[in-house]
Amino acid sequence: MTIDGTPDEIEQSWWYNSRTGEVEHGPESPSIHRIGPFASKEEASRAPEVLAARSKAWDEDEKREDSWGGTP
Repeated sequence: MTIDGTPDEIEQSWWYNSRTGEVEHGPESPSIHRIGPFASKEEASRAPEVLAARSKAWDEDEKREDSWGGTP
């Protein structure tokens, strides 16, 4: 699901609240505390792991880009 979904899609989506650690159905909390949207409750509950994996991948990409053309 993309962030630019229709209002109905957003209302039916699942979100992870980074402040409370709770999963929410629909955008219940302020946007600063919401991570998502996710297609399912289970997917939203894994938000911290997904974010950690993405962050690690981005770090690795940046290291590769920084060493491009030089010695790693």
